[in-house]
Formats: sequence, C-alpha cells, structure tokens
Amino acid sequence: MPQLPLALRYPADQRLDTYVGAPAGVLAQLAALAEGADQGQVGDDWLYLAGPAGVGKTHLLLATCAATEAAGRRAAYLPLVAAVGRVRDALEALEGNDVIALDGIDAIAGRRDDEVALFDAHNRARAAGGRIVYAARSKPDALGLELPDLRSRLSQCSRVALQPLDDDGRREVLRQRARRRGWVLEEAALDWLLKRVDRDLAGLTALLDRLDRASLAAQRRITVPFLRQVLGSG
Repeated sequence: MPQLPLALRYPADQRLDTYVGAPAGVLAQLAALAEGADQGQVGDDWLYLAGPAGVGKTHLLLATCAATEAAGRRAAYLPLVAAVGRVRDALEALEGNDVIALDGIDAIAGRRDDEVALFDAHNRARAAGGRIVYAARSKPDALGLELPDLRSRLSQCSRVALQPLDDDGRREVLRQRARRRGWVLEEAALDWLLKRVDRDLAGLTALLDRLDRASLAAQRRITVPFLRQVLGSG
C-alpha cells in the first residue's frame, strides 16, 4: 500500500500547532523529537508529560505521532490502560518504531509484572536509538510505582508540567477549532459557551463535534439562540 502523506488516523484537531497554552519550548521540543533531531544531553530527547485529566496530554502524544509520520518516520501510540496485564506483549509489538507515545502510566502503577515490562522496553528503546514520550497524571515519584529502577528511568526524562486552561485559553481553543470547521463564532456565542462548558480539551472537542453535526443538519449558524436550542438554556 502507498504510504499516506500524513497520519490521517490522528484527529486533525490534535496537532502540535493547535495545542493552546503549552509551556515555553515544549512544542519545539516535541517537534524536534518527532523529526529525529539530536537534542543534546541524555534525557532531553525523551519527554514525560504530567498533569491532571483534561489538560491535553493525549493531544500532545497524538500530535507528536502525527508529526513523526509526517516526517516520514514511524510512530505508535498506546494507552496503557488498554494493555494492563499484558504490557510486555504490547510493547514488544511496538518495537522498531522511531517514536512511541505511552499514555496513562498511572494504569500500571503497582502492577509489578507490567512495571518490569515497561522498564525493559524503556532500556531496549534507549539502546536502539528510539524515543519515547510518556504521559501520566503525576510525576514519577508520585505514581506509586513499585519498581525503583523504573521510577529512576522515568525521572531521567525531560519533565513537562501541563496546567488546565484558563478562560482565555479555552476561548482560543474554541475559536481555533470553530475556524477549522468553517464557522465564525461571535463573541456572544463564545461567552455563552464558556459559562457552560468544562475546561478540559476533550470536552471542548466533543462539544464542537456535536454542534457541527447539529448546525449542518439544521443549516443554521452558531448563534446564542441556536446554542440554547441544541444545548439547553441551563
């Protein structure tokens, strides 16, 4: 089969240049990792993203995978919650990728066999010149890992703390994602939405997808009356 020019399986909204509110330098660091650039000291080319639910950890992992494949390299994304109890098999199946994105390390904390499997995979990937991007809700020392060596390896990665969006950040996310859908969101509609939606990125995306479908079906612009009709007035 011909190689796709871009990783179409990764959602179009989830690209490095669509992430709002990233700490300084992080997007450039992820882009360099995706392209295979040498970033200097050991640990600088492996990232550990930490932050509560809804801050966009998965967005950045998928965006890095998309950027890797757009650069003509191989990437794989794995939510570890889907591999609990069989992490060794899952990670061995991913070997050979240039970049591996592992989401939700929290899911295997306290499961010794899975922790050992991740530790071994980490070492093999490092020896082979691959790169891994990790994501979890807490920093390595706070995950409750049983394996000290795994905690040590994760702590050697360049760590990034992600924070929930403030209202300005949420407003920018809504503007960007509406614009990519061909909408023009008036300020009144933005204000109405911001008072009624959650701060997390996944919730915002799901909401806009719902509004997109409703707008197309009704052939209506996204106005406050339309929002009240679709979402309710509460």
